[in-house]
Amino acid sequence: MVVFLLSLSFLFTLGVGALLFLFISLDIPAISSLKNYQPPVASRILDAHGEMVARICRQNRTVVSFEAMPSLLPQAFVAAEDARFYQHGGVDGWSIVRAIVNNLRSGGRGQGGSTITQQVARSLLLTPEKTYSRKLKEAILAYRIDKALSKEEILHIYLNQIYLGEGAYGVAAAAEKYFGKEVAKLNLGEIAILAGLPQAPSRYSPLRHYQRAKRRQVYVLNRMAEEGFITPTAARKAYHHPLFWAPPERLHPEDQYYVQYVRNYMKRKYGKGALAIGGFTIQTSLHRQLQRSATKVVRKGIEQWVNRHEAKPGSLRPQAALIAVDIPTGQVVSMVGGVDFKVSQFNRAVQARRQPGSAFKPIVFAAALAGGLSPATLVDDAPLQLPGKGKDQLWEPRNFEGRFLGPTSLRDGLVHSCNIVSIKLMQYVGIGKVVALARKLGVKSPLAADLSLALGSSGVSLEELTGAYATLGNGGRLVSPTVVVKVVDRHGKVLEDNRPTLKQALDERTAFQVTHLLQSVIAEGTGRAARGLRVAAAGKTGTTDRNMDAWFVGYTPDLAVGVWMGFDQKKSLGKRETGGRAVAPIWLDFMRLAGSRLKKVRFATPEGIVFVPVSQPVVDGVDNDTGLSWEPFLKEQLPWRQENSPIIGKAVAPVASDGEQEPPL
Repeated sequence: MVVFLLSLSFLFTLGVGALLFLFISLDIPAISSLKNYQPPVASRILDAHGEMVARICRQNRTVVSFEAMPSLLPQAFVAAEDARFYQHGGVDGWSIVRAIVNNLRSGGRGQGGSTITQQVARSLLLTPEKTYSRKLKEAILAYRIDKALSKEEILHIYLNQIYLGEGAYGVAAAAEKYFGKEVAKLNLGEIAILAGLPQAPSRYSPLRHYQRAKRRQVYVLNRMAEEGFITPTAARKAYHHPLFWAPPERLHPEDQYYVQYVRNYMKRKYGKGALAIGGFTIQTSLHRQLQRSATKVVRKGIEQWVNRHEAKPGSLRPQAALIAVDIPTGQVVSMVGGVDFKVSQFNRAVQARRQPGSAFKPIVFAAALAGGLSPATLVDDAPLQLPGKGKDQLWEPRNFEGRFLGPTSLRDGLVHSCNIVSIKLMQYVGIGKVVALARKLGVKSPLAADLSLALGSSGVSLEELTGAYATLGNGGRLVSPTVVVKVVDRHGKVLEDNRPTLKQALDERTAFQVTHLLQSVIAEGTGRAARGLRVAAAGKTGTTDRNMDAWFVGYTPDLAVGVWMGFDQKKSLGKRETGGRAVAPIWLDFMRLAGSRLKKVRFATPEGIVFVPVSQPVVDGVDNDTGLSWEPFLKEQLPWRQENSPIIGKAVAPVASDGEQEPPL
């Protein structure tokens, strides 16, 4: 007897030791992470009207509180998946026995007997392989979870965590995916469809296997009736209630450059990968209809170029870009970075730095007007020789048409885009002041500290140059192009609220003078191809050497729009492919399509501006009279007070000074 008892004691101790060894070797994870349930959550990018543009996610999930769910929703899942959920302690022994019996009868492992709590443990803390050790871990964890969390907390995790097919994790994402609804607005029939999915999401997907999904719906509704959650009558009504599916969710091709910009912005600001798991809601300034219009006119402009040059299929297609900025707020309402995002993801509206050519000149003329000159100031448009880049080299700039106009008003110098006038104004004002003004207007790209800058020799982005023009149209108040308006985290905390903060970068009277000059550019100058709007419009063309870049940047009182065209390979666009011909029509087409946004008819005239009729005087016996034009002057700088003003850049006899000659202005 003693030997038997000792043997029994030994076996018991051995068994307990084996169980302890097995328990330790299982390496069961802690459940502390469930207390602060923070799963990967999808981020949403919204347009200006709050409509979703794109969903960025590693797992398509939106976490909703238990209180936000309709009461029938958790009841449906409990009835279908774990009827004794409120009675057992995490593991249901009866369900396990039933599953074993059924599996023995069927000769397989079709039923696992897992409770909702076990499914939570498996989903969040374990790997999905089907082994007995994993099942043991699962049972132990389920027991611990049931003791640590309330039943409501467990259901909250389960209903937000579970995979429900078609890429949807959790009931909120599934409600949007299948029915295009918020989870709180689901009806009983829709709830039963979702509750039937956990067992086999692909097999019972209503989008792929409708009849199977309906049979599963019947099962869920009957189980709810058996458990007393609903009446049999309600179950029958729910089954016969029609189901309406959500349209397929996809990123529209027209929005892809805009969405890419937002993704890059969030990556820089919040870290790589944060957007895919962080659950951000990003409010943008995108106007979908304007984005469609922008894409349409850009492609049309390229097609017109192809037709003009009879380009063969497969040959190089120039690229084009467009960006539109709301002037009062600086918000970017549309952005097209290229002809086709699938072909090239490089965003030429913001990432490319190309020479703007004459499109940079308004900044030079603004610096001249801010420096005390007026629209009537005369500048000598005559041949000019300047030191070149190399030793003993000369730079002899020419006007686009190869002719010189002689003494030319500042006004006509910009209207007709005279290169010599622009260079001499920069000489007069000083390169440093032009660069400083460009910085104040929002140009951030490196700018060459030489006179070629007057002709737009330094590369800038379409975004920053359009922002500079928008600042001119906003009375000199700095307009910084903004895409991301607001960022809210997964908990509803506002991380960013990018409301416009206006800063006076240029005297509003000077800004108005430049705007008026740019109106004349469209009315009678190089921008004539952009005429035809019902509202006031100002703008400037830009064309670089050999027509490699064509620009048109212009604005109305409401909207500033920049358009660029060129080859990525720095190749000529072809003969006569100037800013006026290649891209001004694109700008005009977009503005016409955006007509409903163009509310203001004219630019407001600030106080201290006086309009005076001006004609070109006779200079050196040459009659340059081109008729009268009404030009804006500062009231303290009226033209008859400047009758004896010198002609800027006029060659004069050299004056000796210590054996050297003073250069002309």
